[in-house]
Amino acid sequence: MENILDCIIVGSGPAGFTAAIYAARADLKPELYTGLEPGGQLTTTTEVDNFPGYANGVTGPEMMMDLQKQAERFDTKVHYEMITKTEFSTEMGGIHKLWAGNKELFAKTVIISTGATAKYLGLDDEKKYSGGGVSACATCDGFFYKGKDVIVVGGGDTAAEEATYLSNICNKVTMLVRKDHFRASKAMEKRVENTPNIEVKYFHELVGIEGENGLVERAVVIDNRTQEKSTINVHGIFIAIGHTPNTSIFNNQINLDENGYIETKPKSTKTNLPGVFAAGDVQDHLYRQAITAAGSGCMAAMDAEKYLGELK
Repeated sequence: MENILDCIIVGSGPAGFTAAIYAARADLKPELYTGLEPGGQLTTTTEVDNFPGYANGVTGPEMMMDLQKQAERFDTKVHYEMITKTEFSTEMGGIHKLWAGNKELFAKTVIISTGATAKYLGLDDEKKYSGGGVSACATCDGFFYKGKDVIVVGGGDTAAEEATYLSNICNKVTMLVRKDHFRASKAMEKRVENTPNIEVKYFHELVGIEGENGLVERAVVIDNRTQEKSTINVHGIFIAIGHTPNTSIFNNQINLDENGYIETKPKSTKTNLPGVFAAGDVQDHLYRQAITAAGSGCMAAMDAEKYLGELK
């Protein structure tokens, strides 16, 4: 077995690049595989205003380039390739096998930071107005709609949380729920009902978006009982129908929760397999912020360093 690396990082968002910075500084000589979306979800975000250190804000792609340059400054090797298959060892000190296409890789530790992908409705207009009023993260983008009218699509806990968060910033929040009831918990439903500037439209679905110069101005909605269409004047549309963690290649090898997120041990990034760690949105369905992902990337690198130290 040739060229066994100390650390391979799978994924290139804030978690992956922060893990790379810490692992490289610990002399683990990490190699990072970016996957199909170098920089992760943040590369689809226009303005990032809530990441510490950027006093005037920064675009998502710029921030990811900054993180990558910092990781490369400490000799992290970045590969613009996708890990397509894994064969993790279950033994303490075992060697993990990964494949990037036909290329076989061997590592003593693996940090998984493949993130989660926001679910969208699949409308062409969602792509057309992405960054111009369509978002999948109220905490990230809600500030830009201060005092304006917005729509939240969805009826689960995520949608209810996003709507109540936005109600503190926006003038009015309209929730589109396609059934006659919420899927959210009763506590969240009550919170929505008790918030005066949230209006819930049951049996309603988003079918189109209109606007000028790539900016959202109106939502086209349909009453699915009567098929009657109408428009609502809004500046922001938040799609809150959940996320899909990018864990399909690790199925049957690593412990996942019922929604497909990697389970990590409390107060650590350790998975059920020795030498395999998980950081960022791939194991965090609660916070889903760039800064929390970066923090867990730091933890993963430190956990990997400690694991290698114990082996010696």
